[in-house]
Amino acid sequence: MILDVITSSNLKPKHGYFCRAGGRSKGIYAELNAGLGSNDDPANVRHNRSLVAEHLGIKLEALRGVHQIHSPNVHIATVDTIGERPKADALVTNQAGLALTVLTADCAPILFADEIAGVIGAAHAGWKGALGGIMQSTISGMVRLGSVRENITAVIGPCISQANYEVGPEFLKRFTKEDKDYSRFFIKRLGDRYLFDLPGFCLQQLHSADISRANWVGHCTYADENRFYSYRRTTHRKEPDYGRMVSAIML
Repeated sequence: MILDVITSSNLKPKHGYFCRAGGRSKGIYAELNAGLGSNDDPANVRHNRSLVAEHLGIKLEALRGVHQIHSPNVHIATVDTIGERPKADALVTNQAGLALTVLTADCAPILFADEIAGVIGAAHAGWKGALGGIMQSTISGMVRLGSVRENITAVIGPCISQANYEVGPEFLKRFTKEDKDYSRFFIKRLGDRYLFDLPGFCLQQLHSADISRANWVGHCTYADENRFYSYRRTTHRKEPDYGRMVSAIML
């Protein structure tokens, strides 16, 4: 089965931002729903995840993930932690054969690699995690494993773009309370509405953490229904649930 996978030439380790084509889920979950927390048929989710593992050349058990909670928590994945899904929003490792994965449907999946040190990371960055320091925590976790900040590359995968991320004034206040300069990531709309630039904010956070090699792949999850799941699109349509895309990186 042919999967739709986005890769970045800036990341040397095997990786992929897996889109929604190629799985066997149906209806609102069609097709490659990898969301363990969705209400999709668990057999379909497992099958879809096995397709991802096969594409990466590993067993299903080597797909390592976390129970995502929009936090700054980072999990260090090792061969001894197989089966564990701690509450966290990022994983790091220096061990080969493990695919670090995060699930998204508008939030930003960010893959990290220090090719010299042989250390990788994967982070789930929604607005709350991005503001709360998930990227900085991921980088710190990589440094604990021997990475050097100047050698880390970070690539932001498909996520919701500013053109489709409308928010209210209370959202803006959360950011400007942390730093007044964060107002530059908001565009004023009619009334009290604003448009928030999630990938732009993530890039700023990465650059502020001394990650000079950072970029966004440029795909908006909300705008392209054929390729991506979107929590916000589902909410606007009042659908009962939504699929999740998986992004993965491995040594």
